[in-house]
Amino acid sequence: MSSQFSTPTRENEWLGYYDRFGYFSPEAVRDGCQPRIMEHPEPPKKAIVLVHGLSDSPWFMTAIGDYFFKRLGYNVYMPLLHCHGLKEPNGMEGVELEEWKSNVSFAINTASAKASEVSIGGLSTGGALGLYMAAINPKIRGALYLFSAALDLAGGPFGLVGELKEKLLLTFLADLLDFNSPLIGDNPYRYSFVDMDGAAQLARLIKETDTIIDLFDPRFPFPEKVFAAHSESDETADIAGIETLRNVSDPERFSVFKIAKNLGVPHASVVLERPVVSNDGKELEPRNPLFPEMMQAIASFEKIG
Repeated sequence: MSSQFSTPTRENEWLGYYDRFGYFSPEAVRDGCQPRIMEHPEPPKKAIVLVHGLSDSPWFMTAIGDYFFKRLGYNVYMPLLHCHGLKEPNGMEGVELEEWKSNVSFAINTASAKASEVSIGGLSTGGALGLYMAAINPKIRGALYLFSAALDLAGGPFGLVGELKEKLLLTFLADLLDFNSPLIGDNPYRYSFVDMDGAAQLARLIKETDTIIDLFDPRFPFPEKVFAAHSESDETADIAGIETLRNVSDPERFSVFKIAKNLGVPHASVVLERPVVSNDGKELEPRNPLFPEMMQAIASFEKIG
């Protein structure tokens, strides 16, 4: 029987997603990592696609998704990216950037079937995918929301270490450095580390988004409204990528929510309303103490034309 006729057993589980992408199924995906869909009985004008980051899952986007759904009245779609969220990840062997794009495109198509204005956003790699889709997909007519967006890898004076990381990950050395350690650890919602196969696909994506940003300048700005949240304690994604995008966008339609360094909010925690806790009660990832303020900033950003 097709999964779309089955009874959901996990919160907001998007069963139709499994029908489209046969490498996923309710049995293969870890509890909590499932693709998610949140739709109002009466189709609203607005919808948003929220994309998770590298090695994690839609769970990381759920607090933001809840806000868009319950407070702002959006339909919400949270795809699961190829080779993520699996009980048996097999070292993410065979992971493909093009398949990630297919995952996100399916979510956009589903969203646009019921809403006339579709926005997109994401965490880290999900933010980079959001930028890519906002630039190339005409069905994105709303805003772009970037959370710790991986538009540039962090590291070193003048970002040189980040650039070297990107170049390294685009070479055969990425496979040589992949030690195939177990990806399932204490964290129920993400893999225990960023696999090099997946990181190499992110490096490809960053190269593509760099090319896209280069197409714009202040005279011919990036066309979408942009909200970007970033922590000054982020040691994974360099805020320079956000600043480069801001420099080629309309300043009146670009909002940056910065989280001060003294708060010590790491990369993925920017999107967390509550901490990630292991089954034995150990805190694995802290929350963002400014999460309510960040959501209020999004509500204010919504009013910008």
